[in-house]
Amino acid sequence: MNFFGIAIFFEICYNDFTEFLTIMKKLPVPENFMKLASLCPFPLYAVGGSVRDFLAGFPLARPDWDIAAAGREDDLIAAARKCGFSVKSVYKNTGTVKLKDEGGEEYEFTRFRSDKYVRGTHTPSEITFTDDMEVDARRRDFCANAVYYDVKAERFCDPLGGIADIEKKILRTVKPAREVFGEDGLRLMRLARQSAELGFSPDKEALQGAAEHSTLIRDISPERIYKELCLILHADEKHGFREAPYRGLDILRKTGVLKEILPELALGDGMKQRSDFHDHDVLEHSLRCAMYAPKEIRIAALLHDVGKPFCFLRDGKYHLHAEEGPRIAAEILSRLKAPKKVIQETAELVRLHMRDYDLNMKESKVRTEIVTSYPLLEKLFALKQADFSACKDNLSVAPSVAKWRGIIERMKEEGVPFTVKQLAVNGKDLQEYGIPPEQIGNVLGDLLLYCALDGRRNNRDSLLKHLNQIKKDTP
Repeated sequence: MNFFGIAIFFEICYNDFTEFLTIMKKLPVPENFMKLASLCPFPLYAVGGSVRDFLAGFPLARPDWDIAAAGREDDLIAAARKCGFSVKSVYKNTGTVKLKDEGGEEYEFTRFRSDKYVRGTHTPSEITFTDDMEVDARRRDFCANAVYYDVKAERFCDPLGGIADIEKKILRTVKPAREVFGEDGLRLMRLARQSAELGFSPDKEALQGAAEHSTLIRDISPERIYKELCLILHADEKHGFREAPYRGLDILRKTGVLKEILPELALGDGMKQRSDFHDHDVLEHSLRCAMYAPKEIRIAALLHDVGKPFCFLRDGKYHLHAEEGPRIAAEILSRLKAPKKVIQETAELVRLHMRDYDLNMKESKVRTEIVTSYPLLEKLFALKQADFSACKDNLSVAPSVAKWRGIIERMKEEGVPFTVKQLAVNGKDLQEYGIPPEQIGNVLGDLLLYCALDGRRNNRDSLLKHLNQIKKDTP
């Protein structure tokens, strides 16, 4: 036997051994699920994410149990009620039943079926029920998500070769990619999200098919796009892959979907920046900033420089991007129907992210900025740090953050109040002192800024004396 024959022999042995190990595995389904399967008059299968994640070696801490079978939903409901499940909802047109067991675990049953779509839309236009597992598998998105587990027989069923894909960590479409993405535009986002969460790579055909159909994301509602974008930005929370947000965003860029959902940001692709400050172009820097940012501010990190492409195309330079960025970021998030609080906070962080980047701001001004921005200060520091790290992939402490934290420590030592509640006077004191009720908020703000410069000023006598001066200076 020559070298190639030996290699083929060992590959066959390895594949057989791997298949044997898979056969020997048992999906750790809950006891209630096993009881339900035993009472059903047809084989009941777990399918989708829980099966995929188990075979990939991920823990099933709180799995989403998607179940499927060739049987009718009425028969499933009857069996479910016998073993203590409550029926939350039934959709007979799609063969779907949502269940909850006595322990609060939720399950979604879907009858084997095939789907037809109006091009690009997320909801099937025609549904046909079937007894054929492979037909059901072909209506899904990726082969890795089309592995079934027969709960009663305790064995895996793999009609499309999904187990091998899971072992290779690839996402391959269940049909030609142009059909899969042509049917449902939301799959464009799911490709990026699942790649990010799982650490899997789309195969060449999947990437090409997604790129060819990137415009179909326009048929998906803004709310769904925003939800998937947020899941991508938090993809590291699924299985702990630190670079997961970047991985997902990069796939959106490669497939052209990013241009469709965030065109203002995608304009930064290829826009060079000063090499003494940056190793990356505007878009790459933004994607890396989101990767380096903590989860609370990732949308702000992604959009922090969104004013740069606009300013460069208008002025030929990036100088005013922190002034234009808040407006653009707010427009993007409003278009995606993001919560109002997210829009406001993101716009404010984008506005503030360049404060004292060159370390030239005087301490008195920094103190004022600290007090004024105090509610958002930790998030601002996190954004500044992520921005600094994304410039040259430098994880050391951002100089402006170190400077401001040092000033904060001095302010604390002086007893500087950071909120109006920490002032030595309150609204009632001001009202008794003759300040009109409608002016009390502004006056307390003025006193807070007055104390920011010297914590020793935060005593009742000094503040009332300062109020006298304010009265004298007010026309």
